[in-house]
Amino acid sequence: MRIDTSFDFRDGASGRDPDTHSPTLRRYHKLLWNKPLPSGRPFLSDAKPGAYLYHCSDLGEFFLSSDTIINTFTRWKRLRHIVELFPEEENEHFRRVGSTIGARIVFPANRIDGKRTVNGARGWNSKIRDRFDLTLECIRRHYLGQGSPLGDPLCNPLGDLLCNPLGDTLSSYRDFFALFESFRGYVDFFLLHDLVNEDCSAVNFFMPFDDFSTPALPMDRAAYENYRRCSIEFVEARNRRIDRFYNLPAEHVT
Repeated sequence: MRIDTSFDFRDGASGRDPDTHSPTLRRYHKLLWNKPLPSGRPFLSDAKPGAYLYHCSDLGEFFLSSDTIINTFTRWKRLRHIVELFPEEENEHFRRVGSTIGARIVFPANRIDGKRTVNGARGWNSKIRDRFDLTLECIRRHYLGQGSPLGDPLCNPLGDLLCNPLGDTLSSYRDFFALFESFRGYVDFFLLHDLVNEDCSAVNFFMPFDDFSTPALPMDRAAYENYRRCSIEFVEARNRRIDRFYNLPAEHVT
């Protein structure tokens, strides 16, 4: 079965959240991520009742859910005054690109000690605002800190968690991120190469970034236009990568 990287997951979801209600999206996730981890062990386990996707091994048990990694902000009241400066067909094009497989990933959905999941934390945190480029930077720093926000060498001497706004959440899921062994392993597994530099030492941000001190939301027309362009370029590049690595015969993959 081929993966149609142009397929809009809103189709067939009956107006509901595609991350939960699109059978095509779930099938594509299963096709893409049903592959070996860096250790050689399988990432996905046999289906478990009630689980979207599932991993269970001596490395841990994780109930996985789909998450959108591109937020268009076109439905945010707070940014309506900016979004309305653009033709609706441009806004809809952004939403359509953000509804393809290149704009999706999976995270563990089981709560730990009643804390927010990764999906929930990155949407709630004012320094992230559901942006995946900022989320990925937090994940990069998590690997540098070996799973502890206070162990991150980029933290200040007082252990201020502002150096990694998602540090506490990511540490709660340290066993999940350990499956991929390193930041490069995480990037390689989820085909995120187009959001990092060549040696995976830095994230390519959608907006100017200064150690989480800059606004997470685009505050004017120019910032939003640049954020939209970078977001679309990333999703389209990742879709092409998915086409190469999944849809082409192995002998044609380079």
